[in-house]
Amino acid sequence: MKVLVIGSVYPRFPEDAEVPWLRTSVAHLGRAGVDIQVLAPAYKGLKNHEIDGVQVNRFRYAPASLEFLTHEEGAPSKMAGKPWLQLLAIPYIISGFFKCIGICRKWRPDVIHAHWPFPHAYIALGATKLFGIPLALNFHGAELLLIRKKKWVRPLLKFAIGQAQAVFANSSFTAGRIKALRDVPVEWSPYGTTLEGDKGGSLPLAPAAAASSATPSSGDTPQRPDSGKFKILFVGRHIERKGICYLIEAAKYLPREQFEIRIVGVGDLTEKLKEQAAGLDVSSDVILSGDSHDIQDLGLQPHSRVRFEGAGSRPAEIIFTGKLTPEELANEYKSANVFTLPAIVDSKGDTEGLGVVLIEAMELGLPVVASNVGGIPDVVVDGTSGILVPEKDPKALADAFKRLAADPALVQKLLDGAQKRIAECFSWDGIIQRQIEVYKKISKHS
Repeated sequence: MKVLVIGSVYPRFPEDAEVPWLRTSVAHLGRAGVDIQVLAPAYKGLKNHEIDGVQVNRFRYAPASLEFLTHEEGAPSKMAGKPWLQLLAIPYIISGFFKCIGICRKWRPDVIHAHWPFPHAYIALGATKLFGIPLALNFHGAELLLIRKKKWVRPLLKFAIGQAQAVFANSSFTAGRIKALRDVPVEWSPYGTTLEGDKGGSLPLAPAAAASSATPSSGDTPQRPDSGKFKILFVGRHIERKGICYLIEAAKYLPREQFEIRIVGVGDLTEKLKEQAAGLDVSSDVILSGDSHDIQDLGLQPHSRVRFEGAGSRPAEIIFTGKLTPEELANEYKSANVFTLPAIVDSKGDTEGLGVVLIEAMELGLPVVASNVGGIPDVVVDGTSGILVPEKDPKALADAFKRLAADPALVQKLLDGAQKRIAECFSWDGIIQRQIEVYKKISKHS
């Protein structure tokens, strides 16, 4: 069976950390015997190439200097900051449309699997109609957010759904939004962990996963070092929907001598978050780490400790690590006691479509605490595979951390439940087998 996968982003070179879940998905499809090609936009003139032995077809849509609409940051975010980038959407769709036809004329795939259906359903439609190729659309949540901001997107998405022979959703939350738009059957197709690449030796290890390649494999319960403090770990981009500001606020309810919060990553909100942390309490310490350009405005060197003298209670220590090497990130996971994703529904109505980082933390033997929003409840079953708390509730976050710190038996129960949840719902073998069954079904009726 031959499948053409279409997306807005795909790794540009072997070490590229973009969309590791999609790269891993393609690798597993290939291992299952599916012949795969990928269609994605160029980035600054990038031409066709191969990644992990998979042909990646790049379509050009602008002069090389302007081909940065995708990759490194979502196109909607880039357009919000630079509205003129919206002008590139038309050549993007037209160029992708004809590139898709050219590939399908020569290669004749049995199925076209288009991720992020707006606008990629429209890139696929010409080929599907000309050559009678069935279309599977894969929603990840962000496309449905556009409906709130741009009303004209609604009829276009509704029409596209009607043209598809199959619809995938990354979570039950996303599936509900699709059905509210058009009542069609929706296949739940989440992501598995990108950490599995190093287990069988036959799959590439995605760069984002390589960060943890030295950590315990699934099923192990590592012995956490007793440093005297219960370490709370967050890993991710510093953007609004991650809810990091509420994690920082939770430090107020966590005794400094018992708890430490470690925030990995960078993003648009990094400096504001550091300021928030510094202002929590006049007697708190904040350690600033990472590249010097992240903290140069404060006149400090990496790993500087800022101490604010004064009276009052002392909240948990907050450490911003900045960007980390794979080895450094592996050590963060190994030394942490709990992983947290305090996600929220942000001011644009966006939230976590699934929360694959939670699956990876569970694979690495960490109990998880997360907000009850978006697709997170598909991963975290409260009290079984982790702890769910209401969004935007720092006190509830702190209480959950305290429960885990005080109850090793609860930690072990959640770790056992997490491994069972992953095996039942988030193993790549199961995910890919369900996808292939859908491919076979729709290709027979094409």
